[in-house]
Amino acid sequence: MTGRSGRTVRDLRRANRTAVLQRLYFDGPLSRFELGPATGLSSGSVSNVVADLIADGLVEEAGSVDSDGGRPRTLLRVAPLSGHLIGVDVGETRVRVELFDLALTEVARAERPLEQRRYDVDVIVDHIRTGIADVLDASGLAAARLLGVGIGVPGIVEHTPDRGAVVHGQTIGWDAIALESLLRAGSLLPGTVPCFIDNGARTLGQAEMWFGAGRGARSALVVLFGSGVGACLATPEVEHGRAVEWGHLTVRVRGRRCRCGALGCLEAYAGAESLLARWREEGGRVPADTDEEAALEAMLAAAHPPDGGVADPVAVAVLEETAEYLGAGLSDLINLFQPERILIGGWAGLRLGPRFLPAVRRHALAYALRHPAQKVTIELGRLGPDAVTVGAAILPLADFFARGGRRPEPDSGPRPPAWQAALRERATR
Repeated sequence: MTGRSGRTVRDLRRANRTAVLQRLYFDGPLSRFELGPATGLSSGSVSNVVADLIADGLVEEAGSVDSDGGRPRTLLRVAPLSGHLIGVDVGETRVRVELFDLALTEVARAERPLEQRRYDVDVIVDHIRTGIADVLDASGLAAARLLGVGIGVPGIVEHTPDRGAVVHGQTIGWDAIALESLLRAGSLLPGTVPCFIDNGARTLGQAEMWFGAGRGARSALVVLFGSGVGACLATPEVEHGRAVEWGHLTVRVRGRRCRCGALGCLEAYAGAESLLARWREEGGRVPADTDEEAALEAMLAAAHPPDGGVADPVAVAVLEETAEYLGAGLSDLINLFQPERILIGGWAGLRLGPRFLPAVRRHALAYALRHPAQKVTIELGRLGPDAVTVGAAILPLADFFARGGRRPEPDSGPRPPAWQAALRERATR
């Protein structure tokens, strides 16, 4: 039955379940008494929804607290083992696959290194498939029991009605790759397990906003600083964040060639790949036969010798120049979006952060307009190197909550006529 607002009874029930689940998830354990004000639902509605969620195994008791003169109040929480999710990070040096329970505690992981930065589509697809199989085998979990799989990738992700998620990854040589369709073909995942693919900077931003340094902020920009750079904008208008191709902002006309093919992009000066290339070009001793992460560690050690030795002036100069470019790039974000917080994550950002952040912050505030610069804080992300996989797992988790904690129903063919659906809805009231 549809009310004046256009919402059916089923819609209202789903919204009530979503409200209770989310409050318990983010603020629990809570009592039924506390859930009323927290969700805006009546005590009767809270009792009905909680009973329903307990019957479904999604909510469980978590002790009790004394009340003012009455019986102790039972505390409730979302049951961590009531569901499992997979997060995948298609990164610059490896593909990381992690299996999480509903509390996003890691259950199992698998990693596949990318040899010489090879982004061959078939190789990536195989890494994701075998990684998913490995974490399921390690946990003994059946694929059909997954709530969903989330995947963070480089590039622009277009969601199409016929081909699913299509990735436009210019910097890695992907031109309109129908990644979702490729993964589904021959996959061990049943059709009832949803797959969500999005930009890696957005999944990083999602994780930091839900669980990290962005929690509680009204607006934030989360920067992914790895081989290249990207960003995610999170505002009240863009609740789950929007990927921003910040790395391809032009910072120098006719400057260095970026790996996207254009000249003068920020990524050509601020990404780890370009940072190491500039050190090599200036005569720095970049270790041979190592990946970017090890090479960056060597550069940091050269610039800041752990034993108090003589610093490599070339490494110091390149790092200082990179900090200024990165700060100038952040100033553009400050002027454009006037965020409350800027958070820097990604493997390179986390490695450089402790020594790098003061200089980056100083340059960003010097280049930005005074008014928005006075209101922004710039700090490191808090979730570490697994933030992208955690954020990827949040994609199916957010969808699960939006459906009121119900799994997708199998596609059983053509939808019934509207009058039949209305009668069934009325019969369930």
